[in-house]
Amino acid sequence: MGDERYNVTRTVTLKKGEGRSLKAGGLWVYDNEIASVIGGGENGALAAVKDFDGYPMGIGVYNENSKIRVRMLTRRKGSAVTEELLKERVKAAWVYRTKTVDTSSCRVIFGEADWLPGIVVDKFSDILVIQSLSLGMDRFKNVILDTLKELLAADGMPVRGIYERSDAREREREGMERFKGFIGDEFDPIVEITENGVRYEVDVAQGQKTGFFLDQKYNRLAIQKLCRGARVLDCFTHTGSFALNAGLAGASEVLGVDASELAIRQAERNAELNGLSERVHFQVEDVFDLLPKLEAEGEKYDVVILDPPAFTKSRVATKQAIKGYREINMRGLKLVKDGGFLATCSCSHFMTPELFTETIAQAAASTHKRLRQVEYRTQSPDHPILWAADESYYLKFYIFQVCEEK
Repeated sequence: MGDERYNVTRTVTLKKGEGRSLKAGGLWVYDNEIASVIGGGENGALAAVKDFDGYPMGIGVYNENSKIRVRMLTRRKGSAVTEELLKERVKAAWVYRTKTVDTSSCRVIFGEADWLPGIVVDKFSDILVIQSLSLGMDRFKNVILDTLKELLAADGMPVRGIYERSDAREREREGMERFKGFIGDEFDPIVEITENGVRYEVDVAQGQKTGFFLDQKYNRLAIQKLCRGARVLDCFTHTGSFALNAGLAGASEVLGVDASELAIRQAERNAELNGLSERVHFQVEDVFDLLPKLEAEGEKYDVVILDPPAFTKSRVATKQAIKGYREINMRGLKLVKDGGFLATCSCSHFMTPELFTETIAQAAASTHKRLRQVEYRTQSPDHPILWAADESYYLKFYIFQVCEEK
């Protein structure tokens, strides 16, 4: 007998006319797209997917607890899911990063976009942090991690330790318990990394998500050229990443604001690490409360940065999110000096590029500002966008010059 994890135990047949996303290149099969399921076995086991007429669509992991009933692992006709296939996927993911990003700290595996659905692995210096959000892929976690360790060691980057941050609510929707903790030997979870020349202490155990938002790496670098000699306001600063890039670039004065006391304490520590404490300061306050106060006080900044959390994580809440994005951009625009710059972004994939652009335009019209687009960016290449997998395209980042009505 072989390894039972690689046995196909079900056959899933789609309804006629369904599977449009799958046929376009996506990797998800939803519960309401399925006509029948033949076979059984544990949730998380492999299932073969067929179109309504019996045409083979591939093999994926099956979970009846989830609305995403099948997450596809292979779409090739006649192919099988094997340990070798998973190792090839991991190797391809690492090779891609070595060609596209600074790998000292990066996202090594980005779920569906690396054809390893539901698995995220971030590398912070010599530490790996894994987030497993799929019951089926959780069964292959050790294969993925062992392969990564071998690849990194072979490239002169031995892994010192691994931490799991599978504590997201998405686990519950998969019928899984939330979990975080060490995999293997324990180590100090405060890890120092350097990105764009800025030093950070990353708390992989207590920080948000996996500890640090690597997806903004090159967007943070992009604001440096705007900040030399500038007065800068960084809203939703988290652990100070945009603020510190501004300070390193030579900003005369930087204020970073966040509602989290834990994040602000870490930001202040990061400022000390970089010798920037005299010019880069942080404040614990709700940004929505602070910006009207700054406006009333007549404050103006050369550069305002808006990096809010996702205002919506579901399609039904999008209307409310639009109001939030519109308000925060209106408030931010009012604080930019004539000829100054606004950097603004959204990290919700439900806020489409078209919707986000329209919302910013409405904010500009409401505040009688003219916007000159400097550049439009998305997430760092270690978070690749897989076409037809809409959820992989989530970060939208604009830089504008803000001008008064002429």
